[in-house]
Amino acid sequence: MLTVELNGRVPDLTAMHRIATLGYGHFTSMQVRAGRVRGLALHLARLADSSEELFGHRIGVAEEHQLLARVRHALGPVRDASVRVTLVPGPGEQDPPDVLVSVTDPAPEPPSHPLRVQTVPYERDLPEHKHRGTFMLNHHVREATLAGFDDRLFVGRDGLVSEGTTWNAACYDGEEIIWPAAPMLKGITMVLLQIQMSIDGTPWTLRPVQASELTTFAGAAAVNSHGVRGIGSIDEVPVADQRAEKILRETLASVPWDEL
Repeated sequence: MLTVELNGRVPDLTAMHRIATLGYGHFTSMQVRAGRVRGLALHLARLADSSEELFGHRIGVAEEHQLLARVRHALGPVRDASVRVTLVPGPGEQDPPDVLVSVTDPAPEPPSHPLRVQTVPYERDLPEHKHRGTFMLNHHVREATLAGFDDRLFVGRDGLVSEGTTWNAACYDGEEIIWPAAPMLKGITMVLLQIQMSIDGTPWTLRPVQASELTTFAGAAAVNSHGVRGIGSIDEVPVADQRAEKILRETLASVPWDEL
């Protein structure tokens, strides 16, 4: 299944060439189930904030409703799907950004076998935004695979753990979930988990995490829009306790869904 619409219409070849050859813009990715999505307001806020930063364009209420209508139009009768909303430069310098909506098959549940993670020094440009600059992220996944790992976890120049290639990291000390505090993308799944854990009374904290601490934690997990996946080793050091994955999976199951 694949549907691509630009501003509510199927784009022509000229428009697709413009979008494909200009790697500027930002996006948000969401999983739709039964016509619903988790954290819809957070997705819209992400698009608004990044549009203001990257385009100097603030999305108003009317434009927000129009954006949602375009998502619904691209979905059509489909009730379960992966949806990506990307804002790209319009054809003219003074034009507002174009809205590209792509609909594909629903993402499968994360694999049950834990991730083998390699830490590397790296900092994304404009890390607080989910932008189209993904070349280095794909490069890091490839390099991790060639080195015998599944993925990479980034460490800043200050020695602080930040984020994975396309996911946020959660650590577990045997008592509480610890979210690293550093320049990074505030993933919507991560934020929803933090909100739900506060509601449920599940202990968690947000604090700087030194890379040297990673192998001292009892457990760890990776979270993104696809769900939660346990981390089984960090730099070939086993992380045996998988309670972090269990806690986060159970918490995510309690997060409410919003109608599109």
